[in-house]
Amino acid sequence: MGSPLFTMRSVLAFFLLVVQIATALKFDLPAQSGHGGKNERCIRNFVSKDQLVVVTAIVSGSKGDGQVVNMHIKDSMGNDHGRPKDIVGEVRQAFTSTADTAFDVCLENQLFGRNAVSNPSREIELDVEIGADARDWSSIQAQEKLKPIETDLRRIEEMVTEIVSEMDYLRSREQRLRDTNESTNERVKWFAFGTMGMLVGLGAWQVVYLRAYFRSKHLI
Repeated sequence: MGSPLFTMRSVLAFFLLVVQIATALKFDLPAQSGHGGKNERCIRNFVSKDQLVVVTAIVSGSKGDGQVVNMHIKDSMGNDHGRPKDIVGEVRQAFTSTADTAFDVCLENQLFGRNAVSNPSREIELDVEIGADARDWSSIQAQEKLKPIETDLRRIEEMVTEIVSEMDYLRSREQRLRDTNESTNERVKWFAFGTMGMLVGLGAWQVVYLRAYFRSKHLI
């Protein structure tokens, strides 16, 4: 029978494998000449306020082969979080979000000059880490002199805290939507009552007016 420490390590390792969301993407980005218009491929993610985001891109190829890969990181609030140019190899960009928002990681591959390769393209590996996943746990473990099991526990604690915060945010948003829905239903109800009252009043006025008109003409 295994030791309790080994069993705990195994459970923690399995838990981390289950709860960690893999965000690494691999794809080919075809090159396009500048005259063909802008050819961007964008990946969108959502982030909460004050969360750390680390974007890592690994681009194949070499400089001078006629292809230039540029990256642009921006959010829906209009903030610009980096524009690395002519990427070859690994590049990393980090930023902290200023609000609950969506952000886009856009890559383009521009073709300059003539290339002997038909259908030139670059292979892209993109990894987006948010929150607890974005922190350098190896550095934290070394600075605070933590044991591996303690580091795993810290990481799990932060991940659970983020999940709880996200659930609280969704709950508050659901409450706001429910309040808005109830307010809208109340307004529609009173608008319907008002419309019905106006129609009844208009009908009664028409009856009174027509009766008075016919009497004045001695038709009734």
